[in-house]
Amino acid sequence: MKKSTIWILTTLMTLTFMGLLYVQVMYMKNMVQMRYEQFSSGVKRSLYTVSSRLEQDEARYFLEEGVSHIESSSSYAQYLNDANARMGSIRYSFATRGGLQANLTIVGNPTDINRLRSNGSVVDHYKTAQQAWQQQYLHQKSLIDNVIINLISQSSRRPFIQRADSAVVRQYLRKELDTLGLHVPFEYEVVNSAGTPIYRSEDFHPSVTDQDNMFTQILFPHDPGFGHYYLKVIFPTKKDYIYQSISFMLPAFAFTVIMMIIFVFTIIVAFRQKKLTEMKNDFINNMTHEFKTPISSISLAAQMLNDGAVRKSPVMLQQISTVINDETKRLRFQVEKVLQMSMFDRQKATLRLQEVDANSAINNIVNTFKLKVEKYGGHITANLNAEDAIVNVDEMHFTNVIFNLLDNAVKYRREDVPLELSVTSRDISDNRLQIIVADNGIGIKKDDLKKIFEKFYRVSTGNRHDVKGFGLGLAYVKKMVHELGGDITVESEINNGTKFIITIPLTKN
Repeated sequence: MKKSTIWILTTLMTLTFMGLLYVQVMYMKNMVQMRYEQFSSGVKRSLYTVSSRLEQDEARYFLEEGVSHIESSSSYAQYLNDANARMGSIRYSFATRGGLQANLTIVGNPTDINRLRSNGSVVDHYKTAQQAWQQQYLHQKSLIDNVIINLISQSSRRPFIQRADSAVVRQYLRKELDTLGLHVPFEYEVVNSAGTPIYRSEDFHPSVTDQDNMFTQILFPHDPGFGHYYLKVIFPTKKDYIYQSISFMLPAFAFTVIMMIIFVFTIIVAFRQKKLTEMKNDFINNMTHEFKTPISSISLAAQMLNDGAVRKSPVMLQQISTVINDETKRLRFQVEKVLQMSMFDRQKATLRLQEVDANSAINNIVNTFKLKVEKYGGHITANLNAEDAIVNVDEMHFTNVIFNLLDNAVKYRREDVPLELSVTSRDISDNRLQIIVADNGIGIKKDDLKKIFEKFYRVSTGNRHDVKGFGLGLAYVKKMVHELGGDITVESEINNGTKFIITIPLTKN
């Protein structure tokens, strides 16, 4: 797949996921806002109902008190007895035009009752009685109005604790909230118009943030004057209640995030695989070139051996033999490098561990490598300062590690400055040996420092075309150091050289 195609798919999928997440976030935001509005509306309705019920309770109390007082009055009872003794009655029965039977009973003074009986004019007396009843009704209505006015005036002067007990207020609040489905804990207090608390619940301690979530309702709003009382209610778990009601949206949001993470991981893997494919292609091209050169040299030497004149010259035979030997070694070395690839597919390399004097092994490597360094006008030194350098390693792989680091130093040297190489060994704390391979080469960029130990990765050398390789050397070095129980780090600056630091445990450790 082309890189441009991957980028197009990545852009489309990114826009799709962003749009999906935006829609879900906005939906959740609107749901939360709607839940807040529903909660506020329900609480306000409940508080208004509580206030109305307190007013009804007070009106019922005074009506019951008034009736009880009147009925228990001795003068009123005596009045009823006297009235009943003085009153007489007359009953008339007659039929209407529709055939319905009707009864009329007239109650009054016995003298008047006897006069009605003697007179016999029922209709006239009925009209007279009806007018008397209307006058009595109007009189009683005015009396009742006066009683109601007195009740209102008397109720407003009662102590508030008697008018609205705290337990009753809590009970009414709980009942009204439960009726509307608001099963949430609450705290409340009642204050007067000056803000002085009358009573409050034990845990009513509103913070600054609770001021926006406090609900207030006036109690007994029809009292005369300006001395009103206010009921304040807060809900400590309001946010939990609101967000719990939309918790069903969280799995969908979580699944979307997981899908986005998987998509990002897939894109990263796709780019890595593409990059790995490009590295493998470069590796194949480099391997072909590296193999072609020694094969061509050996083939040319074989053709020269077919020439009789060459066979007769011992000097020429010696030169051709040297060429064949050198190119064969070079070819074998390249084959060994390719075979090292198999090590990266194993979880554990097969090592032949033995006690090795690191100072002695490094000294031999430096002496062998000195000729190659001096060929390019450079100089190599060995500063073997470690007093105890006995390590438990595979000697062949340990030698290859140091050799690869020195070989890289030669490859990435600066043309304008003589090459300076140094290999240092020294003791460090916790019984470990430190080996430092330093050079004054072209250095490594910071972006490349994180990748130089990756398989097939090769640092770009700009216009230089004489640096060949497979991108396996440093990957092999890191793997072997870790297999030997050590660690490797690198420090480098452009045009200031590179320093590789290897730390390996000593045998006694």
